[in-house]
Amino acid sequence: MSKVTVIGAGNVGATCVNALAFKEVADEVVVLDVKEGISEGKAIDMSQTAQLLEFDTTVVGCTNDYAKTAGSDVIVITSGIPRKPGMTREELIGVNAGIVKNVAGNALKHSPNAILVVISNPMDTMTYLALKSLGLPKNRIIGMGGALDSSRFKYYLSQALGCNANEVEGIVIGGHGDTTMIPLVRLAAYKGIRVTELLSKEKLEEVVKATMTGGATLTGLLGTSAWYAPGAAGALVVESIIHNRRKLIPCSAALEGEYGESDICIGVPVIVGKNGIEKIVDLNLNAEEKALFAKSAAAVRTTNAVLKEINVL
Repeated sequence: MSKVTVIGAGNVGATCVNALAFKEVADEVVVLDVKEGISEGKAIDMSQTAQLLEFDTTVVGCTNDYAKTAGSDVIVITSGIPRKPGMTREELIGVNAGIVKNVAGNALKHSPNAILVVISNPMDTMTYLALKSLGLPKNRIIGMGGALDSSRFKYYLSQALGCNANEVEGIVIGGHGDTTMIPLVRLAAYKGIRVTELLSKEKLEEVVKATMTGGATLTGLLGTSAWYAPGAAGALVVESIIHNRRKLIPCSAALEGEYGESDICIGVPVIVGKNGIEKIVDLNLNAEEKALFAKSAAAVRTTNAVLKEINVL
């Protein structure tokens, strides 16, 4: 019997649970939240769609009852708060770091062999925090960000090409942030044809810009962070683990010399299977891409340094 726990019943967490249930990724999905009744209510609501959408997954909601998460194969962490007006970056990281460490630690007490999928922001830094503080092997800690960024890249490419997004290949590496992600235009393709042969340089620059500001664009439109694509991206990673799909998915992974970087979690293409990160794939970047990746890693390290400044690590 397969089991997944999603911690945080907000928009992203609930969407992830819904996607997992609808696709029958696991036999049971538990959603846990600190707010009384929220996870229970959403679990019941989703369960009442089972006969309408024809899925058999059991969805369970609970308030801070980690015993109900026992035996989970995968734990997804979406907990955290958005940055509020007047809040410094250090304050945001401090609050979310405390939340992530607490919920992950509690969940792992009941599921010591689980694989951790981190969605909480700042995602690369929270993934690094999990790596450094939880004592898990690096293959069992995965940051979701690159899966989401790549999905957005493929969407904007499909819009520019006027084609089905499912027929577009595109990958984004680097940090999960507006200025740190790297959409790899050189490797993007439509039905095997490089997009550089199909779109002008100017149009591709527009696609890259739209991809990098994709999250901010949605926040401007919605008044809050996006949730459908982030939740679905998390579910994609979980599905590849639970069903041992061994899909190549860009994820924030711990590097030990790969791509010229060490002691960092940052987006790179990885093979995701039953053991978590099965392999880090080398894309053989060109000189320009290597320079962009090094710049992105430096920016992620600057954010990571806050963890030590506020004595979280």
